[in-house]
Amino acid sequence: MEDFIRSEWEALCRRYSADEALIGQLWVELVKAYTAKDRHYHNLTHISYMLELAHRYNVANDQVYLLLFSIFYHDIVYKATRSDNEEQSAALAQDRLHRLGIPEADILQVKDLIIATKTHQASEDKLTNLLLDLDLAILGADETRYDRYSQGVRKEYSMYPDLIYKPGRRKVLKHFLTQKQIYKTAAFQEEFESNARANLKRELAKLN
Repeated sequence: MEDFIRSEWEALCRRYSADEALIGQLWVELVKAYTAKDRHYHNLTHISYMLELAHRYNVANDQVYLLLFSIFYHDIVYKATRSDNEEQSAALAQDRLHRLGIPEADILQVKDLIIATKTHQASEDKLTNLLLDLDLAILGADETRYDRYSQGVRKEYSMYPDLIYKPGRRKVLKHFLTQKQIYKTAAFQEEFESNARANLKRELAKLN
């Protein structure tokens, strides 16, 4: 898995920079962040799954590269106790993409994409909607993969006892279930919507 992610990263960066040392340094930084001991879901497995699906639902223009950078950086800063992870991740991405020589307008778009993962609100921008759907694709995965996800989230919030965690988690699950559509794009609605609702209801029943 890590070899796949690294090859994706290197190919992406080489479109903009010939500085192999820099590309390698940024890769090491990504790995360190996503393999931290408190990363039980927001880790390289999450990034790999999003990358795989991004290629399946690829964007037929250069914007795909902005999508891929957004995937790599959207959770680079993640602490379960913080409320500014997305803003911190976007700021870090801005600095690193400057170093890679990415055009300023593209960097600002990547920042906006990452910030959008904070609230997951539908957008008029198709690329934003695709990123949001990729980020939530795990909800519509098979039961085994979904259960690993929900268990990973629980571990990331292990500092909270069930008395606090369960009501909060129920609120999150109900939030998704009360939405008319969990997914923003037609392709994801067709492939993942039904499974997502079944998984969410199943977890909710366990919590109750």
